[in-house]
Amino acid sequence: MKTYFRLLSFAKPIEKYAIPYIICTFITVIFGTLNLALLVPLLQVLFKGTGDVDLQAPAAITKPESWLDFGDWFTYYADRLYFDLGPYEALKYVCIVIITSVFISNLFRYFSQRIMENLRIHTLLNLRKAVFNNVMNLHMGYFSNQRKGDIISKIASDVQVVQFSVTATLQVIFKEPLQLIAYIVVLFSLSAKLTLFSMLVIPVSAFVISRIVKKLKSQAKEGQESYGKMISYLDEALSGVKIVKAFNAADFVKNRFNNESSHYSKVMRRMVRRQQMGSPVSELLGVAMVAIILLYGGNLVLNGEGDLTASQFIGYIAIFSQVMRPAKALTDSFSNVHNGIAAGERVLELIDEKNLVEDIENAEKVSTFQSAISFENVNFAYGDKQILNDINLNIEKGQTVALVGPSGGGKSTLVDLIPRFMDVTGGEILFDGKNIKTLNQDSLRALIGTVNQESILFNDTIFNNIAFGLEHATQPEVEAAAKIANAHEFIEKTPEGYQTNIGDRGSKLSGGQRQRICIARAVLKNPPIMLLDEATSALDTESERLVQDALYKLMENRTTVVIAHRLSTIQNADKIVVLDAGRIVEVGSHSQLINHNGLYKRLIDMQQFVEA
Repeated sequence: MKTYFRLLSFAKPIEKYAIPYIICTFITVIFGTLNLALLVPLLQVLFKGTGDVDLQAPAAITKPESWLDFGDWFTYYADRLYFDLGPYEALKYVCIVIITSVFISNLFRYFSQRIMENLRIHTLLNLRKAVFNNVMNLHMGYFSNQRKGDIISKIASDVQVVQFSVTATLQVIFKEPLQLIAYIVVLFSLSAKLTLFSMLVIPVSAFVISRIVKKLKSQAKEGQESYGKMISYLDEALSGVKIVKAFNAADFVKNRFNNESSHYSKVMRRMVRRQQMGSPVSELLGVAMVAIILLYGGNLVLNGEGDLTASQFIGYIAIFSQVMRPAKALTDSFSNVHNGIAAGERVLELIDEKNLVEDIENAEKVSTFQSAISFENVNFAYGDKQILNDINLNIEKGQTVALVGPSGGGKSTLVDLIPRFMDVTGGEILFDGKNIKTLNQDSLRALIGTVNQESILFNDTIFNNIAFGLEHATQPEVEAAAKIANAHEFIEKTPEGYQTNIGDRGSKLSGGQRQRICIARAVLKNPPIMLLDEATSALDTESERLVQDALYKLMENRTTVVIAHRLSTIQNADKIVVLDAGRIVEVGSHSQLINHNGLYKRLIDMQQFVEA
């Protein structure tokens, strides 16, 4: 229940919806119950009209002593109408009252459904916003250990399950107990003896249903985890379709996805089987209860031992037959809520995930870069895996620092620490002499631009990709940035120029074009510090030349840290830092390191770098 109530907290302000819903539901229940109770005077008039009952003299008709005696009041007014107006006129009045009652009950039922639907949408919006906002605030290390498909499943599918099960349960909790109470009150007013007898049968039904839905929560959780894996496999297959085909791995990928899909289907079949079993079982038990009451009460009426007339008994049976409807709704809701809570727990796990990289209170905002970025005895580890060890490095303003070394040496991790995508696990990084943990992250990142080896683009227009994150960028500014990045010419040749959609991850563009769009994005931001992964090995000669020229323009008059892949970049760098196994093993200029005859010299000799 703790999970359920926490999920309901996303419906705040719930009173905005709950109060009008309760009022509408109360009116719906009152008139909905009255619709059935009016069968008594209707049958009373009809039975008198057929001559099947003895007609009393009008003088013998007396008012009931208590206002709670609904059955007697209905009989009293039916008799008064019958004798005062005649059979046909009495029948007309009863029919008019029934139609009016049905109209009112259905009108307010519509209002209550509208209110609950607004609450459902409001809850979904708040929950999905909370999940997505927290995911976007998480540190980069979190995403290295998670399946993207599982995160997508939680934000999309699980939130939807919570909406339709938990909030639907809220609707049932408001309405059905109230409806059940109303039916029972009317039943007691008609015959306390018969109602007490019928109450003995209800616990049996409740016990049977509880046994059926017992394992639903564990099955629901298993199903949602399987669905998350399936979405993850789908995302990987679509993202890497070229590799899948190149390695003839289509059968492997299809089997992996289909096996998980089959497992998901089996879990869902077992769960749905239990859910669907509840409804027919409760209906069967309801009919059995009505039959028992019919036999017991009918015997009393036939032998003249009961306190009900024939018309009242038929009305009683009609009302009692409806008692199982709210009871059945509560049963169905009880089974559905297990599914919702299982999904809710997965969603709340994502909301509760802590961001390990947070601003301190009153973190200082920075607007300029004045002197240097310094690494002092910096260590970094992913869990138990140590990535960087005792890094001491000074990057002065205006310098170009090239990071080189074998793959897996820690170059990318070192670069990611500068904009504080992750926090060091030892030592400190100083920005103009201030520990970056004391600085406001947004203001720090505003001074830093990045261009990655992988071109990160969005399924949007070229203009919006270049102006990403800069809402007020103008067309001339975007075009100027594109020209510096050697991208303007090819953009102009696209079908709609800067308003051309580039497809998923820029799939409509070539590798060189994608990279130049990314460079234009960095140019437009115009930060004083640039972090580059300048790999161009996958590009053709012409694209490589254009991209490299754009990178050189981007690096002018900036402080640049570049993971270098080209000999020309390394030779032109002010400082070359050689990393191996997470440690700085050499620092110096190209000529100094060549003369040192260490790892750098061996990398050059092995043609690790591309000639300009």
